[in-house]
Amino acid sequence: MIQGTGSDAGKSTLVAGLCRVLKRRGVRVAPFKPQNMSLNSAVGIDGGELGRAQALQAQAAGIEPTSDMNPVLLKPQSDRDAQVIIQGRAVGALSASDYQGYKRIARDAALESFHRLAAAYEFVLVEGAGSPAEINLRADDIANMGFAEAVDCPVALIADIDRGGVFAQLVGTLELLSDSERARVTGFVINRFRGDLALLESGLRWLEGRTGKPVFGVLPYLRELHLDAEDGISREPIERTGAAERLRVVVPVTPRISNHTDFDPLRHHPQVDFRYAADAQDVSGADLLILPGSKAVRADLAALRERGWGAYLERHLRYGGRVIGICGGLQMLGQRIDDPLGLEGPAGSSAGLGWLDLRTELAPHKQLRNVRGRLASGGEPVRGYEIHMGCSVGAALERPLLVLEDDRADGAMSDDGQVLGTYVHGLFEEPAACAALLRWAGLTAPAVFDPGQRREQSLERLADECERSLALEPLLATG
Repeated sequence: MIQGTGSDAGKSTLVAGLCRVLKRRGVRVAPFKPQNMSLNSAVGIDGGELGRAQALQAQAAGIEPTSDMNPVLLKPQSDRDAQVIIQGRAVGALSASDYQGYKRIARDAALESFHRLAAAYEFVLVEGAGSPAEINLRADDIANMGFAEAVDCPVALIADIDRGGVFAQLVGTLELLSDSERARVTGFVINRFRGDLALLESGLRWLEGRTGKPVFGVLPYLRELHLDAEDGISREPIERTGAAERLRVVVPVTPRISNHTDFDPLRHHPQVDFRYAADAQDVSGADLLILPGSKAVRADLAALRERGWGAYLERHLRYGGRVIGICGGLQMLGQRIDDPLGLEGPAGSSAGLGWLDLRTELAPHKQLRNVRGRLASGGEPVRGYEIHMGCSVGAALERPLLVLEDDRADGAMSDDGQVLGTYVHGLFEEPAACAALLRWAGLTAPAVFDPGQRREQSLERLADECERSLALEPLLATG
């Protein structure tokens, strides 16, 4: 099990790298995260929902993702409650305090899923969540040491040196563990190091002497590593070369933005000047505005209006700009959103932005499916996945954006052709479809860019660095 001294220490990345290392060695390996809190999710081959990071780790392992790889997924809907997904299926929304009482049920599901994976694979790489030293969350823990103790699993601890205070992170974490938990930690990995490793050596020797545990290695800061983010939006600038013509693309950041990995192909495209923006006043101009998915559509729609995006959108379209709405963004572009059961907050209705002639009602049954199809206009192939609770109806759907492989139409297009919408995440993953959409948005000659190939190159690069920088035999020892 890989645990971290805090969130974003590098747990997901290290597990992905180790999955690819073991795959190279011919080991049948599976990733596993007992509990995850994230608004970036995927649909497994079993039709269940799981964290996006575990889907990426499954790709690194060369296997199809399943919901057993992330049996407990928490998707925040507000600052106080989250949708709880158990073994791929939503069971309802719970407050943080109510979830504490639900943890034993979640623990049973996590253990059941783990044992299924352990029976099917030679090796399971487990990822912790946050930090194991959060004192207020220790009771009935299933995310970190509580799980490791339940299955008698050795633990390696990773810390991010780029944040500073790495020795305090590691020693302090150990000090806050119980004796049995401390004994379970077999050693350390230090992540995101910049500079001359010789300058760190004295600190590493001190750490080993102070704790009696080895440092398995130091991973360097890897720039331009293009892997799906587990949750947080990446603000790291993308290096651009060449490409005199660029399309300006803006995505508004809402409080409960979900599946923002949809936009990674655009962030890395050599001809796209991509920006996330929280407030419309921060944007001077754009060719394409994309409204993202949301875990609380009506609340995020209200936030968009408060931050000036309604007026910005009207002006943007008046001057010939283009707009795409994905999932919750599609629903926002319609005439009305109804949530009669209060599935994503207080029950009620909200007026949409009104650019597509459709209305949406949220319903308890969540639509979960992997899909393939084509753009209705030009026939370019599309692949992606659906994760939504809404059902949309209206005249705009008679002009669909996509035709899926089961002869099902998806999405909508405005009469003037300036506004598109779809329920399919992953719209820009296929190079030909991405190029067609960029051409529609105003890019004269879009280059062919393959994000899947770039992702594979990043996984290989990450595995190379793990092989080069880590003592893999002791790190991966299970006994």
